[in-house]
This record gives sequence, structure tokens and C-alpha cells, in this order.
Amino acid sequence: MARWFGSVRARAALGATLVVAVALVAAGLAVLGVLRANLRDQTQLQAHVDARQVAARIATGTAFDRLSLDEEPPVQVVDEAGRVRAVSDDLEAIDGTGSASVRPTSAPPAPADESSGRDDRDDDGAENDADDTDDEAPAGPGEISKDVRFTTGSAAVDGESGDYRFAAVRAATPDGVAVTVYAGAPLATERNAVGSVRDAMLIGLPLLLAVVAAVTWLVTRRALRPVEGIRREMAAITASTDLTRRVPEPEARDEVAALARTTNETLAALETAVERQRRFVADASHELRSPIASLRTQLEVGAAHPELLDVDGAVEDVVRLQRLAADLLLLARLDAGERPPPAARVALAQLVREELAQRVGDRVPVRTGELPGVEVAGSHSQLARVLGNLLDNAQRHARGEVRVELRRVAGERPAVVLSVADDGDGVPPGDRERVFERFVRLDDARARDDGGAGLGLAIARDVARRHGGDLTLRESPTGGALFELRLPEERS
Repeated sequence: MARWFGSVRARAALGATLVVAVALVAAGLAVLGVLRANLRDQTQLQAHVDARQVAARIATGTAFDRLSLDEEPPVQVVDEAGRVRAVSDDLEAIDGTGSASVRPTSAPPAPADESSGRDDRDDDGAENDADDTDDEAPAGPGEISKDVRFTTGSAAVDGESGDYRFAAVRAATPDGVAVTVYAGAPLATERNAVGSVRDAMLIGLPLLLAVVAAVTWLVTRRALRPVEGIRREMAAITASTDLTRRVPEPEARDEVAALARTTNETLAALETAVERQRRFVADASHELRSPIASLRTQLEVGAAHPELLDVDGAVEDVVRLQRLAADLLLLARLDAGERPPPAARVALAQLVREELAQRVGDRVPVRTGELPGVEVAGSHSQLARVLGNLLDNAQRHARGEVRVELRRVAGERPAVVLSVADDGDGVPPGDRERVFERFVRLDDARARDDGGAGLGLAIARDVARRHGGDLTLRESPTGGALFELRLPEERS
């Protein structure tokens, strides 16, 4: 059962059914309330009309014993002394009017205690909406009062008992005898109609809810069918580790189709990352194999013939191996998402001076242009590594000069641009992005010990982007390569 309710289809069907149930119950109660109010108004209107018809005969001078009440509903005429002056034919009992008597009499009977019966309350237990008779406007001779009072009571007519809504209208005979006419309309019609509608709702509501639940279940199942296909394909991809596969994309342009497209985009990015990692491992293994093999050969030769040991070459191989290992470790940290501390600030002009002060053995001189006092947020060691890699690259290709400059770039997001330019042959436009790929060397014929492992520019760009900036390449004014490191400026 818990598993069934854990299904999206089950929860959707249950939720829709509950919402529809609440809406239908509320609507049903409102309909019953409106229907009951309308039927009660009609019942009261019927009783009012009947009471005024009898009152009109009395006001025109018709004697009480000649009112001809044989076809009227339950009617009772009571004077101000409480005497019953006229009743409808076949009336056997009455309650809720001015008197409990059903026989005309000339002797004044004891007044009926209207508060002890059902006179002052309707069939809902609420007080009647009528005022006391003493508060009604009296009628003059031959007149009918405009006021009407309603009460709920019961009557027995020709052996049949029932509940009635009575309308009380005051009138006066032409000679000034004031009476109150009570005419009743049956409540059975109202109650039967309300009961029929209520029973129909009680029968139809469960059936309608069952239809809603079934339709919601089927619609949700159909809507989630592509999701199930995506899940199955993802499970198959996980089991097979084949990242070239893709999940099916529905033809409909809805949320499920967007999910499928996003999933395929994620799989494509994952495939690219895995392929890049595999290529990285393969290239790293290849790059490490050469210095390790060279170092091993020299050590083996030195062990057999100490006089032939090339110590300088062994040291050079160890240094190269150390640099390559450091580059690989830095790339691994960058790939893992390592970011510089946000609170650290680096003065780029000072960083440039420190880096140039350490480069005493450069092949060509490095000249500096304007170095304004600007600061950026980031890691001092990583930015120094970027500048060092750019200078190393420029030294390998420059003919006679390398130039370093700093400048500010104004705008909504102020930036700082550190440029390193050389006067070498430059880089063709088609290769200006490829040089930032790992283990890429455009000059395949040059020696590895001169050209490096092809990781310097890749590391430089990765560090730049981790610092919220970028590293780009274009042609320098002297025709060589111009690398521009753009970083967000930090202002105090």
C-alpha cells in the first residue's frame, strides 16, 4: 500500500479526487441552500397569497360563516379576543396559529400559549422571522394590513397530518371587527424536493469521484510514460557505462520534453568530461613516460659505468618531471572545482615586478609599460603561475623583445587587463583557440625539452576563468602573439 501511494500517478489521482470532492461538496451544499431558500420563499408566498385572499373577502363584508373555505388550504380566522371565527372545512387539528381550536365559537376561549408549541420556531429550530401580533400595524374598518407574519406549525386535514408554513394577515370587517387570518402552505413539497436533490447528490458524488480518479490515473499514466522511458534508458546507460547513448525525446514541447533535452545535454557534457579525462590520463602517461625513461636510462648507465653518468641531464630530467607533476596536480585541482579565496587581494603591479625580478636568465629582455596600482581578488600563487607561463611562452617565440603592460577597462563591471606580447611569428587565427587545449603544441617538430608539455596555456586559461575572468589571444602590434588576461577589478 505504501508503495502504491508512493507513485506519482496515485498521488495525482488522490489529490485530484480530494479537490473535486471538496469542490462538489461545497457546491452541493450551496445548491441545497439556494434550493431550500427558494422553495421556502415560494411556500411563504403561497401562504401569503391565500391569507390575503381570505382577508379580502372579510374586508369586503363577507360573513364569517359564508367564507366558503372548503377548497382552501388550512385556514383559521381569529379575532382580537382569541375566538375562532372561521376555519377551513375538514380541518381536524392545528398548531402554530392564534388558537388550537378548530371549531368556530362565540364564547371567547382561553388564549393559546404560542410560546409552548412550535409557533415561535421554524422547522430548523430557529426563531420565526415574524414580529408579535401586537407590533403589527392595525387595520381600519374594511382594510387589510400590509404586514405579514410567518410561523411554522402543523395541521391535520381530512385525516392527514403535515407540517405547514402559516402566513398571518390582519384585516377588519366593514363594521370594524379586527381579525387575523392564518393560511398555511405545506412544507412537504420543499422537504421532498430538497431530499430528492440530496439523495441524488449522495448517489452521484461517489460515481463522479470514481470517474475523476480513473481519468486522472489514465491521463497521468500517459503523461508520465515518457518519463518512464527516460528512467529505463538512464538505468541502461548506468549499467552499460556507454555515455554515447541518449534518452528518447518526446515530440511534444512540454516539461517532459525539456527534461529529456536537459538530460541529453547533461549526458553530452558528461561524455565530453569523461573523454577529456581519458585523454588527459593518456597524454599525461605519455608525457611522464619520456622523462622517466630517460632518467632511468641515465641511472642504469651510471650504475654500470659511473664515468658515463650525465648528472646535468639527470637533474634536468628530474626538474622537468617535477614541473610536469606540479602542472598535472594543479590541473587536477582546477578540474575538481578549486577556487581562490574570495577575501584575498592581489596587487598586479607588484606581482609583475616580483615575477620579473626572479627571471634573471631569460633569453630576451622583458620590458614593462604602464603598471597602475590595481588589485584583483584571487590567489597570488596561481596568478603568478599564469604570468610565469605567459612569459615562458613568449620567451620561446620572441625574436628580440617581450612586453608586459597593465591597464584598466571602465564600464559597469570594471576590469583589469594584463597583457604579454612578443615579436615572434605569432599564431594563425585558426589555431588561436587550439593553443589553450591541454598537451597541444603547434610546432610538432620542436623538441619537447624546448617546447614543454603543452600545459602552460591550458593552466593559465583555467586559472583565469576560476578567478572570474578570461585569457584570450590576438595579434600584437609587432606581429607576434598578444595574450590578454582580463580579471574583475577590486576597488576599496
